[in-house]
Amino acid sequence: MKELKKLNSAQIRRMYLDFFVQHGHAEMPSRSLVPVNDPTLLWINSGVATMKNYFDGKVVPDNPRMTSSQKSIRTNDIENVGKTARHHTMFEMMGNFSVGDYFKKEAITWAWELLTSDEWFGFDPERLYITYYPKDNDAHQFWLDAGVKEDHLLADQDNFWDIGQGPSGPDTEVFYDRGQEMNNLPEDDPESYPGGENERYLEIWNIVFSQFNHTPEDTYEPLPNKNIDTGMGLERVVSIFENAKTNFETDLFMPLIKQVEGFSADKQYGQNAADDVQFKIIADHIRSITFAIGDGALPSNVGRGYVIRRLLRRSVVAGKKLGIDEPFLAKMVPTVGEIMKDYYPDVLENADYIASVISSEEDRFSATLNGGLSLLNSVIDEAKQTDGKQIDGKTAFKLYDTYGFPVELTREYAADEGLTVDEQGFEAAMTEQQNRARNARDMDNGMGVQSDLWTNFTDESKYVGYTDLVVDNAKVIGLAADGKQADQAEPGQQVDVIFDQTPFYAEMGGQVADTGQVIDNYGKVVATVKDVQHAPHQQNLHTLELTAPIKKGARYKLVVDRARHLKIEKNHTATHLLDQALRNVLGGHTQQAGSLVEAHYLRFDFNHFGQVTKEDLKKVEDMVNEQIWKEIPVTTVETDIDSAKKMGAIALFSDKYGDKVRVVKIGDFNTEFCGGDHVKNTNEIGLFKIVSEGGVGAGVRRIEAVTSSDAFAFMQERVDSLDHIAADLKVAQVKEVAHRVSELQDQLKEATKQNEALQAKLAAQQAGDVFNQAEETAKGTLIAAEVKVAGMDQLRQMADDWRQKDYSDVLVLATAAGDKANLLVAVKDGLAKTVKAGDLIKAIAPAINGGGGGRPTLAQAGGKNPAGISEALKLASQFMND
Repeated sequence: MKELKKLNSAQIRRMYLDFFVQHGHAEMPSRSLVPVNDPTLLWINSGVATMKNYFDGKVVPDNPRMTSSQKSIRTNDIENVGKTARHHTMFEMMGNFSVGDYFKKEAITWAWELLTSDEWFGFDPERLYITYYPKDNDAHQFWLDAGVKEDHLLADQDNFWDIGQGPSGPDTEVFYDRGQEMNNLPEDDPESYPGGENERYLEIWNIVFSQFNHTPEDTYEPLPNKNIDTGMGLERVVSIFENAKTNFETDLFMPLIKQVEGFSADKQYGQNAADDVQFKIIADHIRSITFAIGDGALPSNVGRGYVIRRLLRRSVVAGKKLGIDEPFLAKMVPTVGEIMKDYYPDVLENADYIASVISSEEDRFSATLNGGLSLLNSVIDEAKQTDGKQIDGKTAFKLYDTYGFPVELTREYAADEGLTVDEQGFEAAMTEQQNRARNARDMDNGMGVQSDLWTNFTDESKYVGYTDLVVDNAKVIGLAADGKQADQAEPGQQVDVIFDQTPFYAEMGGQVADTGQVIDNYGKVVATVKDVQHAPHQQNLHTLELTAPIKKGARYKLVVDRARHLKIEKNHTATHLLDQALRNVLGGHTQQAGSLVEAHYLRFDFNHFGQVTKEDLKKVEDMVNEQIWKEIPVTTVETDIDSAKKMGAIALFSDKYGDKVRVVKIGDFNTEFCGGDHVKNTNEIGLFKIVSEGGVGAGVRRIEAVTSSDAFAFMQERVDSLDHIAADLKVAQVKEVAHRVSELQDQLKEATKQNEALQAKLAAQQAGDVFNQAEETAKGTLIAAEVKVAGMDQLRQMADDWRQKDYSDVLVLATAAGDKANLLVAVKDGLAKTVKAGDLIKAIAPAINGGGGGRPTLAQAGGKNPAGISEALKLASQFMND
């Protein structure tokens, strides 16, 4: 047997990527875990998830061969993390991809070379086994040609990759034989084979041959372009090279486990199986939490935020099981950064921010956890009184869902008290929640059906809108009518057109598309441009509404709506100013989370942990206006990406950059990658005004703002409102409004104070009459009366006086105001065990068409039937005599 090379995780990742770069692949960066413009995914869950637009034909990549090591999160097996050898929430998926370029032969030949060549991984071929789809004779033959022995090739019906609508096809899987000493089953067990449920044969690579379109009609049609999509789990491969029994005994996790040992007073990894599960949970979850927060997600009660919160709470609970009672997770962020710094240096760069978010959430959960323990102790006390001595499933689920208690923790606490947990009830509640979540996200995460309408259209189209908003002689080089290529289109058809040159901006980077007109040689408008998007090869694709026929090969005058375009330019440059001002005021951690640049307003979403104060918001607005009034030139330059980064250009998360990038520079204030349209000088913006700011999701804030004439109109509306207020207040100048309002507020406070004093005096006078009318009943003395006071506050004041003077055992008061009625019941402390105020209020409240409740000694109710007060008082007397 060949001896394994000694490679660490960073070396393995780099070797994989370098191998495919040498075979003509472009190395793609690991994208954010937070999907961009993809509502079908909660997280990026694979390498191919970042390349959907390439695989379904919406975009043609610069290089059809790509390779990546993509960080990914999958949450469908959270409960298994720590209990198995290979379940993780976050993992890295190494992959190589071909979009309409090479196919089975090359993919298989290169895979075998990477796996077995001494220059690369150098695995012993005798240790490798391959499964393939039984009908895929080509794959079988190519593996044989590569050098795999026949007895190491196994046909398996499950080797067909299909996740619903979109590309699908047969796949082939590579297994590494780790030897019987690593197996968890006897050698003759039926599951002890490559592909079986065992620990000996470890699946390390899945190579998918996408050759069919799975259509909405549930048929499989040949793809216009065949693709290769592969996935190799880094954690699994590292476990092989480091001869680790599980993924956790590797350099990716052991430094974290060792750190947890230091936090625990007496627990050590490898000494107790139950404790080991907790060590693994923490090591796995802190990686996911760290990377997720670093990519802009924040803890919350919904979506991605809920996943982070759940992982963090499971980690804290795991820590408590190891005897860790102090916050510790935030201290582990730098360790995660050190482990991953070779490929993810940003984790260490943002470690302080990530740790601060985790620390805040840990502190918050400590209070929540104590509340959960209080509830659990109460539930245990109640369960002890029942015959079944069982904690019901809904309560166990509430502990899990609201307080973060895993059901096994509830089970442990219950067992200590001789109780059980209703497991079926818990699972039913869990299933109900999962169904709600599934229904809330009713999209699948498959790719769209591949279309070749524009995929093979490679003719060049030039965008000239940076300098010209009118083109006199634009030629129609591509035309589609009703979804098919055509030479001519008529009014009433759905028409998309590509011109050889165009002044119309295609929607991108948050900036909306230009609109305008298409004019023929006779000056007649033949079409209105309604929208512009990018074709697969990035030409500007115009959606037209025709008023006359349009022909392929004909030439037309293209005219952009100039007034609208200039407003968009102002808002786009203002967006860059706003982005920078937020970074300057709130901190460098602030990241753009989305934007919309329209003609009449701009919208900017950004990641931020916590509220934005009014003071900070004013600083941001003032800073933007300061740059506008400084009259700063706005310049653009096209350069290579490395030069742009040296210039300090900010790369926005949603953009994918080619060899050449466009950089927009606003003096020394801001430099960003941007392909959009901008003003020539900030003075063109005129004025910037924030209209609103608020939260729109977990850790995501949104600012809406206006500029130029729209900002003036907004301000003018405010001035007009102030003028009206000044007139109503009868003050001569607007500047006197604030002082006059303050005076009126003081007068109102004084009038309210006087009114409350009069109400108290009136209540005291009525109390003197009412409290002398006690009635003897079977359950004690009762005072029940209607009084004329302002409301419930006065009723409570009368009840306080009653309690101090001991006028009766029970007091029932009622009052009416307009169409509303209020009831109050007070019971002496000594009688509250036999006569509960809450029971009495529930008995009499229906008479006023109301309901209420309270403590045993005090309860109240409100209703909308004042006419029923007398009936309510009679019911009170009946209640006391029953």
